[in-house]
Amino acid sequence: MRHVKTPAAAILLGSAIFALAEKPNVLLICVDDLKPALGCYGDTIAKTPQIDRLALRSTLFGRAYCNQAVCAPSRNALITGLRPDTLGIYDLETNFRKVAPDAVTMPQVFMKAGYRTQALGKILHTGHGNSEDAASWSMEPWKPKAPQFALPESTSTMKEGKNGARGAATESAEVADDFYADGKIADEAIARLKAAAGKPDEAFFLAVGFMKPHLPFVAPKKYWDLYERGEMPLAEFREVPKDAPPYALQFGGELRQYSDVPDVTVLPDDYQRLLIHGYYAATSYVDAQIGRVIDALDASGLSGNTIIVLWGDHGWHLGDHGMWCKHTNYEQAARIPLMIAKAGAKQGEGKRSDAFVETVDLFPTLCAMAGLAPAAGIDGTDIFAALSDPSAGTMDHAIHVYPRGGRLGRAIRTGNYRMVEWKVPGADPETAEYELYDCLRDPLEKENIAAKNPEMLLGMKEILARYPEAKPQFRAKGGKPATRQKPKQDRGAMFDSRDANKDGRLTMGEFLSRQPDGDDARPRFQKFDRDGDGFLSREEFVKP
Repeated sequence: MRHVKTPAAAILLGSAIFALAEKPNVLLICVDDLKPALGCYGDTIAKTPQIDRLALRSTLFGRAYCNQAVCAPSRNALITGLRPDTLGIYDLETNFRKVAPDAVTMPQVFMKAGYRTQALGKILHTGHGNSEDAASWSMEPWKPKAPQFALPESTSTMKEGKNGARGAATESAEVADDFYADGKIADEAIARLKAAAGKPDEAFFLAVGFMKPHLPFVAPKKYWDLYERGEMPLAEFREVPKDAPPYALQFGGELRQYSDVPDVTVLPDDYQRLLIHGYYAATSYVDAQIGRVIDALDASGLSGNTIIVLWGDHGWHLGDHGMWCKHTNYEQAARIPLMIAKAGAKQGEGKRSDAFVETVDLFPTLCAMAGLAPAAGIDGTDIFAALSDPSAGTMDHAIHVYPRGGRLGRAIRTGNYRMVEWKVPGADPETAEYELYDCLRDPLEKENIAAKNPEMLLGMKEILARYPEAKPQFRAKGGKPATRQKPKQDRGAMFDSRDANKDGRLTMGEFLSRQPDGDDARPRFQKFDRDGDGFLSREEFVKP
């Protein structure tokens, strides 16, 4: 358990207040791939007036972290209150019910207390073989029917990948907000709030899951026009951290599935600016939709008795460390926006808390705010006290994880440092490799100083030792494919098919573009590159 500095009296007082209050509604707003690139978090580029306005009536958490920087495990943590390393689920495919069939989810607790629980858009991760959780919702979850692209040129060239064909990574089109999915999700949320206003005696738990700024970065042109591309700053530090193990990094395999992404190791500056522009445009687009929903809540007359939560499922790399997408334990992938507005909170009553918060903490906190008992055995910690007193309830750290190539990176983030332990779950601790970053002196995480600071590393290891050993990735009985003899590989033909520009050598991008294990293949490139020049010659590839 993490150390909590919350006075017991404060918790009891808070519980008593809510016990006397009318049963509060919950509006839970989930946003896919949203990092704290928001005005209210100090981002001077972002145009996010609606979320900034929500922050003025909320407690904004400046040290909030996801439990794993990828969709399904992060959302499992939100709904179940269990960390990925507790469940043993780190992938997109495994439904949490396969591991914990009797788990009582956060919406189930509210439903059993008489709430009408509803899910719109993306709440749990579906697809890749995963599915929604019917037991959590009073009615079937609602999904929008909307095209991904508006312009023919966005799909004129498609790229086949392991997850199907993908078009362009960005799109700016002269369309209305409700052409794309998020506009339709906002429309449906507004309709549900109007319906709820007609049933004031029926409490609701309404989860609204927006899909942007997740790739592809598509948004109506008016949101692109809020920014000047030439003024979009590139990442300040775009190098691999010194002395970082190769499996700590990723190559942006998700991004490179899109058809117009240049097949090069380092993306050109102008293309990087396009992506950054697209991310901010998509963020402004979803910001506008969130504003419409909040306005509808206020207009309905229900806001005086409705808790509002805005939560991002994980962060996103925008070229820092030379990386794109999420899928790491670094700050840019792990830190998330989180704000909670108490029922009836007014503009100008907002606060900022530097309490360490994890996604799993939302489950017990929302239950406490509603006067409900959370499910037994969950990992989260009630942070209610920080809503009234931002200096209260301060945790001394957060924990998050990310797997790579059979290893699991378990990260401890304190106020000053981030440590990551890399090893196979259950393996001897002597086999572990470590990262340690000084987050005060080196906030961009430029150098792994684990080898230089054995005393500090030991202290961070002691924090990690408070937690149980992580479970390995769950595998269903009989789930492993039957063993079969692999066909003999023609590595010469494989080289020729990957050598896109026919220059007789492979870049990292060319090497990874067709690897079934994506970024996990990166260490193989470095192993094959015997002369260390950053390219694979035909001989190096054919005879590794």
